[in-house]
Amino acid sequence: MHIEELVKGIKAPSYELGEKLQKRLDNLTKPRGSLGRLEEMAKLVGIIQGTLHPQIKRKVSFVVAGDHGVAEEGVSAYPQEVTRQMVLNFLRGGAGINVLARFAGSEVIVIDAGVKGEIDAESPNFRKRKIREGTDNFCKGPAMSREEAIESIETGIKVFEEEWEKGKIDLVGVGEMGIANTTSASAITSVITGETAEEVTSRGTGINDEKLKKKIAVVEKAINLNKPDPTDPIDILHKLGGFEIGVMTGIILASCYHRTPVLMDGFISTSSALLASLFSPHVKEYLIASHLSVEKGHKFQLEYLGKKPLLQLDLRLGEGTGAVLGMMIVEAGIRILEEMASFDSAGVSREKG
Repeated sequence: MHIEELVKGIKAPSYELGEKLQKRLDNLTKPRGSLGRLEEMAKLVGIIQGTLHPQIKRKVSFVVAGDHGVAEEGVSAYPQEVTRQMVLNFLRGGAGINVLARFAGSEVIVIDAGVKGEIDAESPNFRKRKIREGTDNFCKGPAMSREEAIESIETGIKVFEEEWEKGKIDLVGVGEMGIANTTSASAITSVITGETAEEVTSRGTGINDEKLKKKIAVVEKAINLNKPDPTDPIDILHKLGGFEIGVMTGIILASCYHRTPVLMDGFISTSSALLASLFSPHVKEYLIASHLSVEKGHKFQLEYLGKKPLLQLDLRLGEGTGAVLGMMIVEAGIRILEEMASFDSAGVSREKG
């Protein structure tokens, strides 16, 4: 499905169910609102799914990998070959996302959107969708062509649709891997939120003070050189993005089209959510902020999207690790709504007056 066609199909969630869902929550054996954001999540998922009895049966975490030409500017603490090495680690099940996804009961789909080097893997969880081997250095010109930007988004849509055809997905997590991708995310965030490069650029993989100054200068140079249109998500992606960021954008858009809640992970995946939100005003209504990253630009992203994080655990790994932790919080809220006794069924007296 092409982007324009899909975006037209993204509709507002079923807010008319909100009052009835709230009544169900208020009739459970507890003081009103006493389970806080668990109740909020149960109500939100019911509204998104369009039902008074929301269910979480299938959870899928999409982990998208791609390399960035800007890595040659020395903005990361790690060499670029780590992207490919970590993809192999994901496929062997040994990374942080694999451990936490097993704990959360989520499938993990690993996508090569633009990793340098070949990945020959027979894993049923691997999707080879390489647009090309890494973006160009956006300090010298656009990161990719406009056509490649469109291709990356439509690749994300297609990957989601392929998984949807195998069975309905109830919760989606988006995560990534790509050396130097916090530099790209910083540039995207600065353009969309209007914050300065210095405000939104942080240490990523753990660079020192000298490299941080260089990274901020690189982000400023890329924005000034490429002059992206802050209202055009394809232009921003074309000039400052990464292939994995584009694919995640497509996955988010497809999730919204299918009325599926999306758990954003950290800084990079939320930059994709920023891009997705420019396509349709309804995208924000399907997004859930799983956590607040240590990356200082993340708070500006969440403020722009109007989202309050579920967790604050000082995470900065990426991969979708925070998203799968958030899935468990969301599912806990659904369990409360569906499994907790009401005052009448339990024979418990209600509050007075």
